Amino acid sequence: MDWSWIVVADVLPRLLAGLVVTVQATFAGAAVAYALGLMLAILRRSPSRLVSLTTYWLSEFVRRTPLLVQLYFLFYVLPDLGVYLSPFVAGVIGLGVHFSTYTAEVFRAGIEHVPKGQWEAARSLNYSPTQTWINVILPQSIPPMIPPLANYLVTMFKETPLLAAITVVELFNAANIYSNSTYKYLEPMTLVGLLFLIVTIPTVWATMYLERRYARH
Repeated sequence: MDWSWIVVADVLPRLLAGLVVTVQATFAGAAVAYALGLMLAILRRSPSRLVSLTTYWLSEFVRRTPLLVQLYFLFYVLPDLGVYLSPFVAGVIGLGVHFSTYTAEVFRAGIEHVPKGQWEAARSLNYSPTQTWINVILPQSIPPMIPPLANYLVTMFKETPLLAAITVVELFNAANIYSNSTYKYLEPMTLVGLLFLIVTIPTVWATMYLERRYARH
C-alpha cells in the first residue's frame, strides 16, 4: 500500500465538497439542538408536574437510545407513515433532536445558577414572564453556558459520519463512496481524519478560550 498523490488530487475535491455538507449539517443541527434544548429546559421548570415529568421522560428516551437508530427511524420508518424527509433534513433533525436533550441540561443548569434574588427583583419591577426571561435571566445564564455548548458542537461535528447511514454524502461518505469504487482506502480515509482534525483542533482551542473568558461567571 503505497501513498499516491494522484489519488489525493483525485479525491480531495470530493472530500472538500463533503466537508461543506458536514459543516452545514453540524451548524443546522446545532441551531435545532440549541433552540429545542432551551425549550425543553423551560418546560422542565414548568409548575405543572405533568408537563415537567413528560418532558423529563421524553428527554430520557431520546438520550438513552442510539442516534443511529433515531436516524433510521426518521429516514426509513417515517415514509411508511406518510412522512418523507430528504437525507439532509432527516440528518439535521436527528442530530438536533438527539443533542437537544444534552443541551437542555446545560440550559437548565445555567438557568438554575441565576440567584433567586434576580427572579424576585424582576417580580418587584412588575416584569412579565417574557420580560423576566429576556431582560434578566437569559443575559445572566447564557455566558457560563457557552463553553459546554461549544463542546457539544464539536461532538456533533464528530458524529456526522453517522449520516452516511441515511445516504447523506458528507465527508466520510464521500470518501467511502470513492474508496468502494476505486478500492483505494489509504489516501481517502487518511484525508478524512486530517480534515476532521483541521476543523476540530481550532474549535477546541476556541472552546478553551471561551472557558477562560467566562470562568468568572
